[in-house]
Amino acid sequence: MEAAGQSGAAMEAAAEGSEAVLCVKPAVHVYRLPPRASNRGYRAAEWQLEQPAWSGRMRVTARGSVAFIKLEDKSTGELFAQAPVEQFPGIAVESVTDSSRYFVIRVEDGNGRRAFIGVGFVDRGDAFDFNVALQDHFRWVKQQSELARQAENPEQGPKLDLGFKEGQTIKLNIANMKKKEGASGTTRPRPVAPAGLSLLPPPPGGKLPSGEHPSSLSNPTQLPRTPITDSLLSWPQPTAAPSVTTSDVWGDFATASGSASTQTNTGWVQF
Repeated sequence: MEAAGQSGAAMEAAAEGSEAVLCVKPAVHVYRLPPRASNRGYRAAEWQLEQPAWSGRMRVTARGSVAFIKLEDKSTGELFAQAPVEQFPGIAVESVTDSSRYFVIRVEDGNGRRAFIGVGFVDRGDAFDFNVALQDHFRWVKQQSELARQAENPEQGPKLDLGFKEGQTIKLNIANMKKKEGASGTTRPRPVAPAGLSLLPPPPGGKLPSGEHPSSLSNPTQLPRTPITDSLLSWPQPTAAPSVTTSDVWGDFATASGSASTQTNTGWVQF
């Protein structure tokens, strides 16, 4: 549709303050409205559709938030009538009750005088484009007013609620959460021997069979020297104990025999 293709560029031009064209329809008819007998809606069947009062083209423009319905001559472009629209739907543009191709618009002249006239489109698609062009424009006006209001009072805008609703739950899928054996924080109780003696727990490598007692630790085995380490380091050598020299080779025997003779008197005489 023509109105949908021109809406984006027209709204940008209207925002800048220049006049933007929303849609153009080459064939429209204007009708004089008979006096209304009641407050019910307008009916196009009462307008003498076979005898339009004027025929030409329609051009819908916008400047800022106001839209303008301009009825112009097809050849010269001379303005026949103009209807400013500040709200849609509203009193400036009304649909009839018996057809989708006819509308009632309120035109104004430069002196402030107003009049209501009937407008009809030859093609039903042109009437649809006219209606959509006005709807898109005033939807854009509403969005711009809301953005301006939020810019002035940012705290009054909608707040993001991240809290849980009543009854709402979440599920967490965390893999590899199995506890390793022996990694728990609980400690094993020490076994208690008879008579209240406390025994050390067995080594973690395994348990001793029942009835067996741990054997005494054997003497540590001296490791052989490493040739490379011995060649790089000068190890201290153990100092030999001083030997006692004596001239009497029989002294130990004499002492032993003398001590024995002092303890018991056997009748032996020491030489």
